[in-house]
Amino acid sequence: MNFIKIERNSNTSIYLQVANQLINAIQRGFLTQGTKLPGTRKLSELLQVHRNTIVAVYDELNAQGWIETLPNKGTFVLGHDEHKPLKIRTSIQNQLVQYPQTTGYDFRRSSLLDNPFEHSSCDYVFTEGTPDIRLTHIDQLSSLYSANMKRRSNRKKMGYYNQDGSEYFKKNLSNYLNQSRGLHISKDNILITRSTEMSVYICCEILLSSGDIVLVGELSYFSVNMIFQKSGARILHVPIDEEGIDVDAVRELCQKHTIRMLYITPHHHYPTTVTLSAQRRLELLQLSTTYGFIILEDDYDYDFYYDKAPVLPLSSADTEGMVVYVGSFGKSLIPGFRTGFIVAPENLMTEMRKYLGIIDRQGDILMEQVLGEMIEEGEIHRYLKKSLKVYQQRRDRFMALLEEHFADQLTFQKPTGGLAVWTTWKQPINLMLLSRECAKNNLFIPKTLLYQNKYMTAMRLGFGHFTLEEMQESLYILKQQVDRLS
Repeated sequence: MNFIKIERNSNTSIYLQVANQLINAIQRGFLTQGTKLPGTRKLSELLQVHRNTIVAVYDELNAQGWIETLPNKGTFVLGHDEHKPLKIRTSIQNQLVQYPQTTGYDFRRSSLLDNPFEHSSCDYVFTEGTPDIRLTHIDQLSSLYSANMKRRSNRKKMGYYNQDGSEYFKKNLSNYLNQSRGLHISKDNILITRSTEMSVYICCEILLSSGDIVLVGELSYFSVNMIFQKSGARILHVPIDEEGIDVDAVRELCQKHTIRMLYITPHHHYPTTVTLSAQRRLELLQLSTTYGFIILEDDYDYDFYYDKAPVLPLSSADTEGMVVYVGSFGKSLIPGFRTGFIVAPENLMTEMRKYLGIIDRQGDILMEQVLGEMIEEGEIHRYLKKSLKVYQQRRDRFMALLEEHFADQLTFQKPTGGLAVWTTWKQPINLMLLSRECAKNNLFIPKTLLYQNKYMTAMRLGFGHFTLEEMQESLYILKQQVDRLS
């Protein structure tokens, strides 16, 4: 029985450790049917445990139906009548504590869904434009959540599944979106999801079929493109200029092909941060009605604006039901307090709720209750107002540092909103090599921020998560490596 290993400091009782390992040996065929097990006294001596422990082990195995004890004969692994003495091959003893490294069956593999995100232990990391969770008042959020946990009126809500989401939260979120984004919706037009990616996935499951054509920007959000490809859609790229997506190019493609969907990030195009002009917004809505394609509008950073009021989403001007609007709520909060949403006409909502019921049946009713209260009590507005001041200060400082260190090497425009800057190199430089050299010097630049081909060398650099000191040090390291490679 040297294949049984007892951890005496474990929280699991010794008799259960032994019982589980014996069951493991039986299941894997190392203790075959009919094998005779040692007596309780003998096994207790072998394992150096009290005999009562082994009695408890055999009782457990017997209760679960793995063994039988025959009077005056001994204890045997349940099976046929021919009893065999205990014998374990030495070569397989160590395998009893190992989990199989590969499956014994075939399955579909998808390179389309390979994780594009990278991680590093560097002290300084550029992101695509993420908030700084250090600005969140964690104690206050914890207090709100705790209060809702203890509230008696919420206890019933925690005892059942609610795939439709909190009616209270949807009502407050619809009011919030109507006021901040110029929409005209009710709670029946909203689906609550975990993230923008989940929202897009549900949209694709319902709205796309294999072979459908989806238009995206010539540069577009890689994660969403992966979802389109996995759905079997055919992706066609549309040029982007200083006014956003090229509407004339969209029109030409509509004349040549049957377009099912157009995916856009009009508020701040990902990754270039340009805003879609008002005239092009109207033209896109007209084209959508004329040619019958869906506009999937992703408003991933609407809440972050600095110099003037943000441009209203296309969804606010949609009168024909051609726009599906996705976004995130609570992006200025810590990740656990953020949620995604989809806004669409009620007939599409009915079908979407069926899909959400499969992939996220339980939802997070308590968290939605907290977020609903933050809207109703105006707390979310106070969070945004405070954080926007900080992010605007960081944007201005980041732009000043870029001008100071890279004026001769980079072109860039000050973004009116969002948490990232689009930078284009005046002279080509090997960005992958630059990224590797920066990593050696404590600055990590993920490959998802690098855009390079024979026509372009560019980077999307997030600034929102940096303190002023951190961004200064990060750009200093970047400058050193650029000069060394130039």
